Amino acid sequence: MYEAILKLVEYALRAGLIEESERVWAFNTILDALQLDGALPSEAPQASDDAPPSENMGRHSPDELAEILRPLLDGAFERGVLKGNSADYRDLLDTEIMGRLTPRPSAVIAQFTGLYRQSPKAATDWYYKFSQDTNYIRRDRIAKDIQWKAPTEYGDLDITINLSKPEKDPKAIAAARNLPASNYPRCLLCAENEGYAGRLNHPARQNHRLIPILINGSQWFLQYSPYVYYNEHCICLNRAHTPMKIDRACFGKLLDFVRQFPHYFVGSNADLPIVGGSILAHDHFQGGRYTFAMETAPVETEYAFPGYADVKAGIVKWPMSVVRLTCADPERLISLADAVLTAWRGYSDPGAVIFAETDGEPHNTITPIARRRGDDYELDLVLRNNLTTPEHPLGLYHPHAELHHIKKENIGLIEVMGLAVLPARLKDELSAVADLLVAGGDLRADERTAKHADWADGFRDKYEFAPENALDIVKKETGVVFAKVLEHAGVYRRDDAGKAAFLRFLDSVF
Repeated sequence: MYEAILKLVEYALRAGLIEESERVWAFNTILDALQLDGALPSEAPQASDDAPPSENMGRHSPDELAEILRPLLDGAFERGVLKGNSADYRDLLDTEIMGRLTPRPSAVIAQFTGLYRQSPKAATDWYYKFSQDTNYIRRDRIAKDIQWKAPTEYGDLDITINLSKPEKDPKAIAAARNLPASNYPRCLLCAENEGYAGRLNHPARQNHRLIPILINGSQWFLQYSPYVYYNEHCICLNRAHTPMKIDRACFGKLLDFVRQFPHYFVGSNADLPIVGGSILAHDHFQGGRYTFAMETAPVETEYAFPGYADVKAGIVKWPMSVVRLTCADPERLISLADAVLTAWRGYSDPGAVIFAETDGEPHNTITPIARRRGDDYELDLVLRNNLTTPEHPLGLYHPHAELHHIKKENIGLIEVMGLAVLPARLKDELSAVADLLVAGGDLRADERTAKHADWADGFRDKYEFAPENALDIVKKETGVVFAKVLEHAGVYRRDDAGKAAFLRFLDSVF
């Protein structure tokens, strides 16, 4: 046990979380978190005023910290400190332990601010690594996610099977029901999560540190997503717990963010159910340093908006309905984007099954994405509509039922840009499909593959399956399904009639 504590102290030193002069303090604070009284003299840490840096300073394998923490958590369970041994309980304790070793917010902010003076990239490089070193981003779990690229007519789409979120323990779920009702923090994004101890129905965040930023004159915070669906997956959150809203001010904030962090893109989920994200109650953006297929997709139809000759505009070759605006002057983009949004909010075209509202319920909104394109600013405006019909009760512009075996969830910002976040069940299900295609087995006889049988029957005659290629073929065909998912989410079909309807809308803006 004490040897494991010493290893954790050494890790914190190498990661730069503590100073050499804090070695004894760190050892003792971990003892306290584990409810241990002390160590034998031979096991206690030895203070040193001047220790040489390790050759591996700052370098950590994905499993290193998890392996250091494991015996500490195992011992805590054996001694009764942990009431349960599931991930729910273990996460609460290991976050408390790492929180003891995480620098205070003021120190983190000072480090980030100092590096930002060198360059925005230097600041985010450090902050991203720091967020992993503290175990806020759990490297070992992120490494479990299955990722691949799938070639389609729209470019190489990103596919990930999300394995980084642990399954909920039924006993922990039952115990959480007996907890007193609490609305603190109000949601998972609120700034009050920083340093919060957590509970069985709310994650611990003692190792979480926020960076305050001013966006378009309003107070926001920068952090990273603990699940990191792509490189440097960051979240910008409003200081106030206020609902998502796509408006002129939103465009201004997005463009101001990429002014301050030109190496990042940033976007917002839409502000209506079905086409929005999972958290609509707290205004926030998502960004990062990653090039999605949507960013590299070309403009296939240029369009000139009256009075905006200085703005390059057009329809993007993408499965969803995207208007791209590019200009050196962000104020001009804000003005034009606001005009497009205002027109779209009130736009109906019954012939194209576009209704601005039904029975007083609004349907039209936009998913906006901002980035820098050299010295220019760029906005992609993705037209969204959350109309439901008897045939498509989950949404007409939502994955239709025949695709639900792969993707049933809402199409939010991340999917819009070309990254499918797929459920963990598909790891085993797709492997089973591949195995049965090789063996020539009955897909409908296995509960893991029955829901995929019609889909697999549609492509099984196109290929010769062998053990070494079957799973790759299934993954490729999964990408084809995701492209169809995005086509279903597009408000205008990818045909001549759809393009004509799209242009009718653009003509209506002015």
